[in-house]
Amino acid sequence: MMLLVGAALAAPIVGITVVWQAQLDDQVESRLQWEANRLRTFARTRVQPDGQPYTDGAALLKEFLRENIPNRDETFFSIVDGRADLRSAAEPPIRLDRDPAVIEALSAVKWRGETAVGWLDSPVGKVRYGVVPVRVAGDPRDVRLVVLEFRDRQLREERQAARMLLATGFGALVCAGLASWLVAGRILAPVRLVRQTAAAIGESDLTRRLDVRGDDDVAALAHTFNHMLDRLERAFTTQRRFLDEVGHELRTPITVVRGHLELMGDGSGDWAVEWDGTRALVVDELDRMSRIVDDLLLLARAERPDFLTVGETHLTDLIVDVVAKARALGNRHWRVAAVSEATVLVDGQRLTQGLIQLAANAVRHTLDGDLIEMGSAVRDGRILLWVRDTGPGVGPVDRERIFGRFVQAGRVASPAHAGTGIGLGLAIVREIAQAHGGTARVEDAETGGARFVLDLPAHFSWQKGHHATDTDSGGRGRNRLLRRKGAAEQRVRDGSRR
Repeated sequence: MMLLVGAALAAPIVGITVVWQAQLDDQVESRLQWEANRLRTFARTRVQPDGQPYTDGAALLKEFLRENIPNRDETFFSIVDGRADLRSAAEPPIRLDRDPAVIEALSAVKWRGETAVGWLDSPVGKVRYGVVPVRVAGDPRDVRLVVLEFRDRQLREERQAARMLLATGFGALVCAGLASWLVAGRILAPVRLVRQTAAAIGESDLTRRLDVRGDDDVAALAHTFNHMLDRLERAFTTQRRFLDEVGHELRTPITVVRGHLELMGDGSGDWAVEWDGTRALVVDELDRMSRIVDDLLLLARAERPDFLTVGETHLTDLIVDVVAKARALGNRHWRVAAVSEATVLVDGQRLTQGLIQLAANAVRHTLDGDLIEMGSAVRDGRILLWVRDTGPGVGPVDRERIFGRFVQAGRVASPAHAGTGIGLGLAIVREIAQAHGGTARVEDAETGGARFVLDLPAHFSWQKGHHATDTDSGGRGRNRLLRRKGAAEQRVRDGSRR
């Protein structure tokens, strides 16, 4: 910044000085020519007191020098036959008419025109000279008028002004440097804070954030940095939680397997019976471990942007397929409730996976012959998919908690499914709903039990002329829907699979 300001200040000062010197040189040349012309005019028009023309060149110059007073830093004198003769009345800065070398040089000047000009070096600087020959009829002597312009003396004021400009510019440069240092420090303070915060953040502490003030680009950088820290904190938290949950849940089956393996072969009991029982237990625990790993990997993939593969899905076909597949989960009274004929843009496989999880949860909390029904509807731009059972229901305290990982609430009604749950099914359901931009919730059913609902935003596909016809539509749409529903229930009763 100081170099830039210094260059901005120096360039005009140097330029002005050069222009001033060039203009002064032009003025000096003009004055030399003007004095030469004035001498010629004087010689043509002036006569002696007796009215006769001058016949002595030296006398003519004496009269000329008496009447013409030079300006400051200017002097006139005459040379007659190589010797200094007369000088103008004003005292010059230096008496060059007394310098033999100067007189000799000026006496030897040859003319190419009417006036010879050149430069002299003197103790007071450069001097511009003009030599004008004076020829008078009847006077054979070499008579010359010398006009000296002390150019460097005339530049004193300009150089003084340039020095003042340079001094002022240097002061301005110092002030600009200090101001730039302070302003740059203020501007870069948030950037330094970002660097210091980034350096202070470790894997164990991602909670620090920048204090954002203003709305400039630096504030935008701080906002972006804070958002990046939010994403990092969520990623690290998810990773820690994933590792903690995996370690906690896998430790139990591993301990069980190890304990039974250590008890084998101690020499007591029937070896065949002991081996068969231990093998069955180990296989069961390994199966449970495999399910835990699969579910945890599914939950981890839910954080990735490619978790969903969206495509056209007909809601009636979706419910029919899920009920047909869920029938193998338990001996229950499976039923298709109200369904919608809408074709929507969702990930049908993920929704099938979520509904199967809800169906498995309903089986665990119901007995043989209990009712489990599934349905779908489109209302107010939302897709509703639900699974209802006639089990004991979910208390108000547990309705949010049960969607967490490794959380189990309520009593398992089916003895065949006791101890089989690991508390990840409903967490998977919530992740699938949130990946679609929706929510998962549980509510009391009107006829008792629990009703688990997936509430998703509706994005329709009109490419095949499908309408978002709900179960309360009338006319031909309702008759067509009833026919599809009856066919679906018959497929469920027949145990058909798609």
